[in-house]
Amino acid sequence: MTDKKRLLSIFLIVFIDLLGFSIILPLLPFYAESFGASATTVGFLVAIYAAGQMFSAPILGRLSDRYGRRPFLIISILGGAISFFMLGLATNLTMLFIARLVAGMTAGNISVAQAYITDITDTKNRSRGLGLIGAAFGLGFVIGPAMGGLLSQWGYFVPSFVAAGIASINFVVVILWLPESLTKERKDEIASQNNPPISIKSVRQALARPVVGTLLQTRLFYGFAFALFQSVFALYGQYRFGLNAQNTGYVLAYVGVISVITQGGLVGKITDRFADRKIILVSTAIIAISFLAWAFAPSIPILLLILLPIAMNAGILNTVINTALTKAVPSIEFGGILGLSAALESATRVIAPSLGGFLLEKLGTSAPGILSSLILIWLTTYIYRFIFHDPKTTSPNPINI
Repeated sequence: MTDKKRLLSIFLIVFIDLLGFSIILPLLPFYAESFGASATTVGFLVAIYAAGQMFSAPILGRLSDRYGRRPFLIISILGGAISFFMLGLATNLTMLFIARLVAGMTAGNISVAQAYITDITDTKNRSRGLGLIGAAFGLGFVIGPAMGGLLSQWGYFVPSFVAAGIASINFVVVILWLPESLTKERKDEIASQNNPPISIKSVRQALARPVVGTLLQTRLFYGFAFALFQSVFALYGQYRFGLNAQNTGYVLAYVGVISVITQGGLVGKITDRFADRKIILVSTAIIAISFLAWAFAPSIPILLLILLPIAMNAGILNTVINTALTKAVPSIEFGGILGLSAALESATRVIAPSLGGFLLEKLGTSAPGILSSLILIWLTTYIYRFIFHDPKTTSPNPINI
């Protein structure tokens, strides 16, 4: 199979995966509320998924470096299908929490898919390749939330079973269609390096590495600010504008369209023209301003206008941070570093949803946006100081970020 066909295959797999995931995403707060959950409890429901992913993503990424991408894509997709079935069968909050924990523990497939892309692209084309992952994300979010909103009129369990069916189809697609991206020689090379297992110590060492550490810390703080926004958006829309599950699904579909256009067509052109570090700085600053505007959006039309720069720059930022990380480490670390990046992002979603739900419930709908904006304003200054003045990126022969 040619690299172009493999890129198309991994795009299709990620799209199907995100379609299943995004069908139930906007419905979870309403599903939980049907069992008597408060906004804070909904935050905990989102957080438990992130907690599972935080522990599993770097482990799956590191194992995929050693044993190949395909087996761990299969395992994680199967786990997702099982979790959706459990979600559809839930009769109380406890069952919802167990289903989301299972989903999180097997949710390393995106970082493994990103590692697959890095295996079959060079540094020049990597942003375009990873942009395809982002486009698959966006396309899934165009169709999934709208489909979930439509299906929810027959009960919240219906979208869950549909998501389970979609994930089961994806499981079969990977088994029948996707070849392994790591050659036997690459696996042997990686095995000979005897990389240490993921641990608190190895995470600290990664965060202390030049360039890599700064990029990971950027991922951490940006992820926290964005998780505050993302995790409370459905409740924010309900409390501020009276949006129901179906309306929220349509708004998220609009965001998905923007993301598809940005990551499918614009990311490659932007990265061809500008250095990664400049893109990271400017995108972070734009999102900081947009979050402040989101906090005080007076109407739905203004909200949709504000979501435009958020969706565009979030898609760009997610792609470029991961691209820069793969440029800053040897190829034998691709799966591990992308898994660690995903784990740090997941760590923010352990805390941010609960905090966001609390802020929304106690301080009003503007509070999450204000805090997210303040975090990103600080992060913009951090990026300028440490990425623009790091010798590894500004020397005569810099790492190309």
